[in-house]
Amino acid sequence: MPLALRDLQRAFAAQLSAEAQPALAAEIVPASARLRIHRHHMLDSLASALAATFPTVQAVVGADFFRGLARAFIGQSLPSQPVLAEYGAGFPAFIAGNGANRDLPYLADVARLDWALNLAFHTPAGGGLAAADLATIPADQLPSLRLGLTPGTVLVASPYPLDRIWAASQPEAAVDAVDLAAGGVRLLVLRRPDDAAFVSLSEAEAAFVGGLVDGLSLEEAAGRAETGFDLSACFSRLLGLGVLAAAQ
Repeated sequence: MPLALRDLQRAFAAQLSAEAQPALAAEIVPASARLRIHRHHMLDSLASALAATFPTVQAVVGADFFRGLARAFIGQSLPSQPVLAEYGAGFPAFIAGNGANRDLPYLADVARLDWALNLAFHTPAGGGLAAADLATIPADQLPSLRLGLTPGTVLVASPYPLDRIWAASQPEAAVDAVDLAAGGVRLLVLRRPDDAAFVSLSEAEAAFVGGLVDGLSLEEAAGRAETGFDLSACFSRLLGLGVLAAAQ
């Protein structure tokens, strides 16, 4: 009896992810070599897509090792959406649970930075609040104002110097080595008119931004920062970066 479409699709996906499905082969592919060719092409295509999304990870571990890592991930997590730029959300967590992260404990955080840059790049630019948008709000109401971050803006924190690792991994980098003991970073990934980028935040600035993400008012978010935190300077910087948005 022919397989139902849903069962056929599931069996086809399982075959591509290396789970043997004799019923499928007997149903539609007497020549199983055709499926092997298709599976090989699929794995190569998805591995290439992951390499494009996680270029810093590939630069750190090398192309051959990355391809093996990518194929292992693909075997556990096939795309659920047709847009390959949206594929790989689970890759940082996969790396964190992989043996590679034991030898390179910063690798999962590098993957998180790559993923955040990918999300920012594929987010439409603009939409941030400007000073003029806040001009009509009475000064005494500003402390209770609740703001969020623009789509694609993400805070990535790590105990490792991700900014230096990223810089050293660029094609024409002049950095010879990275001191992993240099200290952690708090990077705000954002969308610019033509690309995605990140800026470094102080610990106090990151605490403030984290408060905004959690839905706190300006005053409450500032309370998370260290004593002496300059709310006005930080707010002006974020406003200038165009990353503040009306709370949803």
